[in-house]
Amino acid sequence: MKTKMQKRIMGWGMCMAMMLCACGCGSGESEDLMKGISARPAESLAERADREVYNTGGGNAGAAVTGELDQDRMEQGAVAVTDFGVRLLQNTMTEDENVLISPLSVILALGMTANGAGGETLSQMEEVFGISKGELNIFLRDFRGALPRGDKYKLSLANALWLTADERFNAEKDFLQTNADYYEAGVYRASFDAVALKEINDWVERNTDGMVKNILDRIDEGAVMYLVNALAFDAEWQETYEDFQVREEAFTREDKSVTKAELMYSGESLYMEGEKASGFLKYYADGKYAFAALLPHEGVSIQEYVDSLTGEELRKMLTRPREVNVQAAIPRFQSEYSIDLKEALQEMGMREAFDENSADFMALGYSDEGNVYISRVVHKTFIAIDTKGTRAGAATVVEMEDGCVAIEPEEPKIVYLNRPFVYMLIDCETKLPVFLGTVVDVREIP
Repeated sequence: MKTKMQKRIMGWGMCMAMMLCACGCGSGESEDLMKGISARPAESLAERADREVYNTGGGNAGAAVTGELDQDRMEQGAVAVTDFGVRLLQNTMTEDENVLISPLSVILALGMTANGAGGETLSQMEEVFGISKGELNIFLRDFRGALPRGDKYKLSLANALWLTADERFNAEKDFLQTNADYYEAGVYRASFDAVALKEINDWVERNTDGMVKNILDRIDEGAVMYLVNALAFDAEWQETYEDFQVREEAFTREDKSVTKAELMYSGESLYMEGEKASGFLKYYADGKYAFAALLPHEGVSIQEYVDSLTGEELRKMLTRPREVNVQAAIPRFQSEYSIDLKEALQEMGMREAFDENSADFMALGYSDEGNVYISRVVHKTFIAIDTKGTRAGAATVVEMEDGCVAIEPEEPKIVYLNRPFVYMLIDCETKLPVFLGTVVDVREIP
């Protein structure tokens, strides 16, 4: 096995041999492997996309990677991520806890991972994503490159990979290169000890502006790679609330018990309505991002509503709001949430990737000690909504082990979020839900 490994390393050339050598085996800072890998020019990616992703027909792949936004492809990607987010929420939903996930963060981390998958493992992942690996790579690269930023709003994304310095594991060059090309993922090699644990946690905290801390509680003995995404959102409301718009009111929980909440009242103009819920959109500064909320109709539980929701219905509501006067109220709240998404993703159909024996991640790398598979998908989020705006952070770690439509004016609608509701933070260009969650109880901001 040793001879085979040496031959493969020699085949990569001196640069990759230097990258994959076992260095930093003792405690210390991680080695930055991006010194040996740089993202390829957009022109070469366009050629590759045309050749590899769309060689059976289906669109101008090259335009997506050269900076020309293909609206059909952006729509396809946004539809897939929205549907993925709804299904993920359905598989993590509980009636006694505020749930908050970032479909974007999760699919960024899993998208990087999928670049190392093959066979049935990849097929299951693509089925869960609702989009092929190649199309997802291009969409996420496009989306990330087009993110708006201003003095009063931002959405920042960061991706990174940590590889074990143990000689038993070697990553594939093409896998690292693809994630550099499409995700701008930093690559680090380190001894998987307490120092590396602190480095990963510090990287996540730094890239979520301090909102997500200590995402990993340990580095498992069998771990060979961590694929990490960090996301930070910070935006002021387009129209901030004045003191007279904030009143202490009752918030009724699912079990009919009541707690006090500070409700922020405003008049909005974009109304959403589905079969079992109604809601509204409220813009952040410059209208680049928006808060969206859906309140189940009286008599419909939050669990029943989430279970009945589809990505198609949600997409329709987000892209076709009605211009109607809305009397709205949002509770001032703060929420933190963390979960291992392994069980939820398995329920969604991504089973083989977690199977120690049958997972196929040969394109990711190989280990002398056993087959490489996903052992955990750790997801952690934070959100705080107040009179000035919203701060939210999310991070996802994949742990690999070896073994508007205008209408005539109507009567005002009333949507007071004074009982359990679904909410989102959306990118207004694609109408993609960056965050998607439920509030079943109000957590006051300290």
